[in-house]
Amino acid sequence: MREYEEAFTALLVRQGLPRMMARVLTCLYTTDAGSLTASELVQRLRVSPASISKAITFLEGQGLVRRERDERRRERYVADNDVWYQSMIASARSHAELAETARRGVGVLGPATPAAVRLEGIARFVDFVGESITRAAEQAREVLSTGAEAPPATD
Repeated sequence: MREYEEAFTALLVRQGLPRMMARVLTCLYTTDAGSLTASELVQRLRVSPASISKAITFLEGQGLVRRERDERRRERYVADNDVWYQSMIASARSHAELAETARRGVGVLGPATPAAVRLEGIARFVDFVGESITRAAEQAREVLSTGAEAPPATD
């Protein structure tokens, strides 16, 4: 199990997550409950509570974990199936914001300038990618929530 966790963490680091954030996310993904308290994360990862707090704040900002209160009113950090959907939607929103900012630059620079043409190209590209991410996330959520369709019966 430790070897798998290290491999998963290394993959997340290669994809751009800081190491501590990747360790926390891996820990949440590999627990059966899909959620842990800060003290449980501290114990499992053998790090300071401040490290966990910083990692959770970052991961929550990225839409990769969410907080909820348990019956004992402790905060639990959750990484469930909907987290990936929420993360993809947050990414699409970020693309939309980039496109809007690029288009504002077109207005500032004047549409006939080479820089404005470049900014409009960026805006069109990230609009397309963001819309594609949203469609794919919605389709995946629908397919995965209903389960795989049974193959058609053959005669």
